[in-house]
Amino acid sequence: MSATIRAYAPASIGNFAAGFDLMGAALAPLDGSLWGDVVGASEALSTSLQVAGPFAALMPSDPAQNLVLRTFEFMREALRAKGLARPEVAFTLQKNLPRSSGVGSSASSIVATLVAVQVLLGEPFTRAELLGLAGRAEALVSGSVHLDNVAPSLHGGLLLLVPGEAGSSKPRALPWPAELVLAVVHPSLELATEQARKVIPAALPMAEALAFAQNLAAFVHALHTKDQEVFVRCLRDVLAEPRRADLVPGFRAAQAAAMAAGALGCTLSGSGPSLFAVAESAEHGEELAAAMQAAFQTAGVASSARLCGVDPTGARVLP
Repeated sequence: MSATIRAYAPASIGNFAAGFDLMGAALAPLDGSLWGDVVGASEALSTSLQVAGPFAALMPSDPAQNLVLRTFEFMREALRAKGLARPEVAFTLQKNLPRSSGVGSSASSIVATLVAVQVLLGEPFTRAELLGLAGRAEALVSGSVHLDNVAPSLHGGLLLLVPGEAGSSKPRALPWPAELVLAVVHPSLELATEQARKVIPAALPMAEALAFAQNLAAFVHALHTKDQEVFVRCLRDVLAEPRRADLVPGFRAAQAAAMAAGALGCTLSGSGPSLFAVAESAEHGEELAAAMQAAFQTAGVASSARLCGVDPTGARVLP
């Protein structure tokens, strides 16, 4: 029996403000804790999965339907394509993120699985291959391949997905201001990514497409040039948020409360129902989180909050 490899993959914000399906950030709580799923892997006579953690009860009752084992099947197929042996692995999943939460719960399980097996087997895949496998696994949940959660969860940082060959996407790190704080509030609701994607049209009017491109380009420019005025003006979601806001009871009130409290910007985290506001300091972040939670409480929705920075590391093996 081999030693167990334990891998952690952080929570993440997909669709980061201006970047629908193109930009995402890995999250690191300011208190130094780990916020994400942990997957353990060891070679065994047969493949199995044991699930624990605060959100274990919400996982499929059939282990074969869990993303850990479904991701592993993609890895086994890829190993066979390389002419390598397909191992049997005993997995454990510490499920620390709520499903359908908007903080990359599925991406965290997928990436932690990929990294644990990658290290266990002596790193048979390139980083690009791992990201491709992560995208395929994420599509099982969302209905289509998108990398704005799995890429930052794997690589860390605030990432922009730029065009690669044959329609692929390659992540590029963006310079996020280290002093800024992300106040992430999770209302006690579920919103499946696949459901949230259904309200986004397959094609956009020309004016809306141009507005999205202008806002995204200006936001990236502001990050590189440290243009605070443009950064604040473009820290918004002009494409998905207007269509998804009504899917999250209390969202508009919470957003308004954050902006009234001085947030630099506030929008949905991923497809929701979580949202995040950008603060200028930890103290300011606490004020924003309290304002958003109070608004949700008035709407009859319980919530929890975390203050985060951007995790520069991404997934890693734990001692």
